[in-house]
Amino acid sequence: MYAVIQTGGKQYKVEKDSVLYIEKLDVQPEDTVTFDQVLAVNTGKTFKVGAPFVKGATVTAKVIKNGKAKKITVMTYKPKKNEKRKMGHRQPYTKVQVTDIKATASRAKAAPSVQADQAE
Repeated sequence: MYAVIQTGGKQYKVEKDSVLYIEKLDVQPEDTVTFDQVLAVNTGKTFKVGAPFVKGATVTAKVIKNGKAKKITVMTYKPKKNEKRKMGHRQPYTKVQVTDIKATASRAKAAPSVQADQAE
């Protein structure tokens, strides 16, 4: 079973127990995160595609840690102007592990019938 989720403006194909590095979320390590923007779900028997999201489908993940990626060097240069600048950047991320994929929402109990009151 796998699902395609959207978070941080990007799309990820996830399976149970897969580990992802996603855009930084405002959560603490060992917390649980639920992604409800599920674009597609494959259960092995059926394949559901949302328009834009699959109704009732959720992906639950456990936050492992928050961190920063390796530093990249950014150079800007304008020729003939003697203008150059060197900068560094470290992109923050959240590392999560997928614990559960639900294809549909659990059904609630049916409400009691109202027609009995109207018959009196």
